[in-house]
Amino acid sequence: MSRSLSRRSMLAASGAAAAGAAVLATASLPQSLAAAARSFTDGAHQAGIATAVQDHLVFATFDLTTNSPADLERLLVTWTGAIKALVVGQALAGSGVLEAPPADTGEAAGSPAAGLTVTVGFGPALFEALPALQARRPALLQELPSFPGDQLDPGRSGGAICLQACAQDPIVAFHAVRNLARLGLGTVALRAFQVGTGRTTASGRSEGTPRNLLGFKDGTNNLVGSDQKAMDRYVWVGDETDQAWLRGGTYLVARRIRTHLEVWSSLSLDAQQQVIGRFRASGAPLSGRHEHDAVNLDAVNNLAQPLIAPSAHIRVAAPSLNGGTKILRRGYNFTDGVDPKTGELDAGLFFICFQKNPTTQFVALQARLAANDALSNYTTHTSSALFAIPPAPTPGSAIGAALFS
Repeated sequence: MSRSLSRRSMLAASGAAAAGAAVLATASLPQSLAAAARSFTDGAHQAGIATAVQDHLVFATFDLTTNSPADLERLLVTWTGAIKALVVGQALAGSGVLEAPPADTGEAAGSPAAGLTVTVGFGPALFEALPALQARRPALLQELPSFPGDQLDPGRSGGAICLQACAQDPIVAFHAVRNLARLGLGTVALRAFQVGTGRTTASGRSEGTPRNLLGFKDGTNNLVGSDQKAMDRYVWVGDETDQAWLRGGTYLVARRIRTHLEVWSSLSLDAQQQVIGRFRASGAPLSGRHEHDAVNLDAVNNLAQPLIAPSAHIRVAAPSLNGGTKILRRGYNFTDGVDPKTGELDAGLFFICFQKNPTTQFVALQARLAANDALSNYTTHTSSALFAIPPAPTPGSAIGAALFS
């Protein structure tokens, strides 16, 4: 037996043992914790979408290593049980046999649940890998186009399945994805893994808006997850979908946006503010005084020049100039060391957004930004992916169960 085959067999055996442990973990939850495990949903929707944005992210994508829908269905049952335990701070429980690998990897032992949410989604590649499910593929679930200026890494882009884990403790988010990936051995294999170390999205109007690595407040006019009317209009998939299993779900777009911080930092403060269209200190639009002042795109200076330049980010992205389009953002800063080719920091924004129609919302908006936004001169998009996020499972069922009905 070759060394690589031996390792593969050993990993698969470990995954099978861990999968059994996840079932045990679900069955052994105390009644009080079983009730609390409802926190892995947000009403009819998966948690981690309208949920108040946590400080830390681990986002992983997976390839399928099976062509059997039954294998995927079993994995989703296992994952659902494990997630119910993880979001209430329970370790995955095993048999207790010392000669067997522990069911839980242990790095979060003793840590609180830390507001953990885990969100599961399905990419176009899932349906390409499972021809038996092709008839269940939503028409809108297509690979995103490449936009001007993109330098996409194929290894970081796409994927059959995504896991978004968010928490107030980075090790709790890491622990969740690590253990779910282990449970998936034999059915899925990790494709890409991204850690976000600081949210750039406010969850409500009472919060202070966090800053991105450019030094500016980010997401000032983001949708608020508690605004049910806006969520129904812009985020949650309704009867317009061609796939009943997706009703109550949404579409997730993930983009890794590298920021050329060294070049950006060489700009004058005035130049930076002109690129964004806001004052750096206060976050107010250049046409106003306070952060949440309405953006006046018609305001001019004493030379009759627009206060907010034609290529300013907030002008190009303004809903009023994009057919009223809005999306729900959930972004995180990332720092991934140094680019060996340039010696510059490999850092930026891991951009996540949710919408009910990725074609008329994200794709239309990003096409306009790529062509006209001055900020594009200081950023490079290095990964891109789209996933359909099913609704929360009904009691007693698994995430995505309706896909197999």
